[in-house]
Amino acid sequence: MLLRADNIHKVYNGGPLLTGVSLQIEDNDRIALVGANGCGKTTFLKILLGEVLPDHLTEGDGSITRAAKTSIGYLAQSAALDSSLTVWEEMRSVFAPLLEAQQKIQELEARMQHDMSCAAEYDRLSAWFTLNDGYLIDVKIRTVLHGMGFPAETHHRVVSSFSGGEKTRLALAKLLLEAPNLLILDEPTNHLDLDTVQWLETYLQGTRGALLLVSHDRYFLQKLCTSVCEIEHGRLTRYRGDLKSYVIQKKAAQERQEKEYALQQKEIARLEDYVARNMARASTSKSAKSRQKQLDKMERIEKPVTYEKRAALSFTYETEPPLEVLDVQGVDISVGKGAARKELLSEVNFLLRRGERLGIIGQNGIGKSTLLKELLGMLPHKGKIRWGKNVKIAYFDQEAADLDPRNTVMDELHDRFPAMLDVELRSLLGQVRITGEDVFKPVSALSGGERARVCMALLMLEHGNIMLLDEPTNHLDIAMKEVLEEALSAYTGTLIFVSHDRYFLDRLATCLLELTPAGAVLHPYGFGKYLEMRQAAMAEQLPEKPSPKTETEKPAAARRTKAQRSADTQKRLKMRSLEQEIEELEERIAMLEAAVQQAGSDYQKLEDLCSELEAARQRSEDCFAELCELEETGR
Repeated sequence: MLLRADNIHKVYNGGPLLTGVSLQIEDNDRIALVGANGCGKTTFLKILLGEVLPDHLTEGDGSITRAAKTSIGYLAQSAALDSSLTVWEEMRSVFAPLLEAQQKIQELEARMQHDMSCAAEYDRLSAWFTLNDGYLIDVKIRTVLHGMGFPAETHHRVVSSFSGGEKTRLALAKLLLEAPNLLILDEPTNHLDLDTVQWLETYLQGTRGALLLVSHDRYFLQKLCTSVCEIEHGRLTRYRGDLKSYVIQKKAAQERQEKEYALQQKEIARLEDYVARNMARASTSKSAKSRQKQLDKMERIEKPVTYEKRAALSFTYETEPPLEVLDVQGVDISVGKGAARKELLSEVNFLLRRGERLGIIGQNGIGKSTLLKELLGMLPHKGKIRWGKNVKIAYFDQEAADLDPRNTVMDELHDRFPAMLDVELRSLLGQVRITGEDVFKPVSALSGGERARVCMALLMLEHGNIMLLDEPTNHLDIAMKEVLEEALSAYTGTLIFVSHDRYFLDRLATCLLELTPAGAVLHPYGFGKYLEMRQAAMAEQLPEKPSPKTETEKPAAARRTKAQRSADTQKRLKMRSLEQEIEELEERIAMLEAAVQQAGSDYQKLEDLCSELEAARQRSEDCFAELCELEETGR
């Protein structure tokens, strides 16, 4: 056990946010923490970390127990490094104890030139340094930085010079290098492009330790998690299995609870009716009292929440555009103004037809959002952008920058659509789950998800036959994403959208515009086929295996004699023996590593264990080298 939370309560704005929540995290758990926006996921994480205290409603509740061996790494949604150090210095700071040991080893080496009395300390420190991968520090840093999208030329830049999203990625890179045995990540994919998300998935799959993930990225959770914890109506329910299994289990549990509740209510009604009719009669009062006791002792099944207000989006338009709605020829993507203007891409060309859904993909900073703004005429550009006649464009900005922070939600809608009645606007806001007093909240007080839903309401009112969407799912919970996907699937107009959400792309895009440093590439197919084609292209880059030949096609010299077949058999037996020995050595190495960790300050024992460990590692390397040689000669 790494961490346990028992009977956690939290009250927020006078109402229960968390009610009797309990969770135990074991060494190898991979947990997805899911729930609607505002259900208390981030608050619960902060309670686990000790940053927020639970409310103690009864004696003994609200305890957090952490094992002595537990080291926790936490990445918050808005986490970002802000340092005067360079990227390389910041990452190396993770390995301060190892770097200090390396410095000490170098000093001992110099001292041993004329004084061998420190040889024992040198051996002990060298063994510890080797055991903890001290010689791989730079390799680890380069691997993680490259995977997180920081090439070598950025390593000597000062951390504070990066953008907010880049700093968040650096914070995540540093956390991965720290390698805690419990990693808690709150929306880790928010600032990552497709390639980086896929790299992070692969990296986390290969790490040891426990994971607790909050994410709205369904692909990400499906790949990594082996159990799902859902916070709903203040309570936490744990489902074993991946995300798909969770959906099936939850539906079955809801159906079972509804049936059990209905049966119990029927039984309660029968007993209550019997008591009401027979309590007053002397001849039957004893029986009625017995039924009443039965009712009093009955453990009541909680009423299922069968109705949950669901958003209802609908995008419509009145005028049909022509067949060819957009023609882009020789357009550049540039940022900055005047002399500081920098060209990111040139010669972007594509033709978009009515009803197509174009997904724009590419790494962060390549110019996806900039291209959308150029299409809208918000930024200057070279080349030609021709929109068809009768085109009416509606635009969704991921930053909601055009919302006035001084306005209330109702005022914002009134300012844009003054002819609409309050009742009409409130009805529309109800469709995006902004109800009650929330309609009078100032825009500045809205969460990211609430601002996104206000923008969705405005999008519905604009009735565009072309919609340009910039990261529309960024701040939405899973339920709201599904509603948006259903609405956009039913929309018969033309879509151009930027997204990193692979599930969203897979469901909606009929074609893709991929922006790369080498240029823009139009793929006339959806995201699923794009991934298949990409994997096939990567496979083609691998060395081609020679096709097998039949026995008759082989030259006479290639046909095997009885002696050769015997030698091949002996070789296979030897290879099998080596594989088994390597497996046994790996188990032995793992046991010795654990023993070294537990040896404490017993330096003699530590030295003996390290010697044995080094011998086991050397034998494992020798076996592996011999195995590789046998495999090579067999080709």
